[in-house]
Amino acid sequence: MFFGSLKEHQTSIGGKRTHADTLAIVTEDMDFSHLPSDYFVTSTQFTKTTYRDVYPAIDPKSGLLNQKGGVVLITGASHGIGRHAIAKAFAKASARAIILVGRDGTGLREAATELHDIAPDVEIRTEEVNICEQDSVAAMFDRVGKEYGSVDVLVNNAGSGESPLPLKDVDPAGFWYNFEVMVKGTFLVSQQFLKLNGEEKKAVIINVSSAAALNSTPGLSSYSLSKLVQIQMQSFVTAENPNITAVSLHPGIVMTRMTPPAFAPFAKDTFELVGGTAVWLASKQAGFMNGRYISVNWSVDEILERKDEIVSHGLLQIGLQGRFGVDQFIV
Repeated sequence: MFFGSLKEHQTSIGGKRTHADTLAIVTEDMDFSHLPSDYFVTSTQFTKTTYRDVYPAIDPKSGLLNQKGGVVLITGASHGIGRHAIAKAFAKASARAIILVGRDGTGLREAATELHDIAPDVEIRTEEVNICEQDSVAAMFDRVGKEYGSVDVLVNNAGSGESPLPLKDVDPAGFWYNFEVMVKGTFLVSQQFLKLNGEEKKAVIINVSSAAALNSTPGLSSYSLSKLVQIQMQSFVTAENPNITAVSLHPGIVMTRMTPPAFAPFAKDTFELVGGTAVWLASKQAGFMNGRYISVNWSVDEILERKDEIVSHGLLQIGLQGRFGVDQFIV
């Protein structure tokens, strides 16, 4: 029941109902008025301290998080979290170049102008690409490779929140579209990123995920399942590519044009919080979070303090709970 990472790519086509319209209908009977505004933060709290806005440890202008010399590629960068949170944070962190990828050319150009105003020394490149098309993705990475040689940070932010309806009512094409974007699209971009960087170069993948992947919220089967697959995909990335760090990031609940009215009282997380956490994940400090999941609301200071516990106990990873192995049955 977390809508922070529902992307802003859905628009009205031929007068048809938009995703936002459908989601509003699905949630209109949900009464959350009795819940405190921080309910969706405290109910999944992993650290004693939680945040809704940027704080010193994730300030992208901090010297410890400096991305100078780094090339960053962000999908879903024409609107929403990709544009207003992640791209701006990496610009503030002095990345060498930021590559904005999306389907909305106008949105990409507007985003590029905004970034230039924030950080005129950062090179901004736009790529109008549908990440679900294999040839288009391959061609983009060919262009990027010729220009920069490699990419230091990939942020898989593009997504879809199509068809938020119960399984028995959802249109099969709409149900599968989320998998096309968040599974196939993430796969195609990640695959080309891995091929470009090879087996030696250290690099980072940040998958903008959602806490919805960890819950069975009625009406969100397609969205939640595709996000769950996206999280699990990174375990193969890390197992097969020791030079790559891959992390899933839950962006909290941010107020965007896609936020359903029922969730507006809870949408108090800022773009700056999301962007700062993403930049922190791209830093050397966060290397131990490889193959794991983190929420923007958790304190990275406390995450660092609990590093040994997190690693030794396999915390913040998807898994099956239970006692397994034949040894437990041997007397």
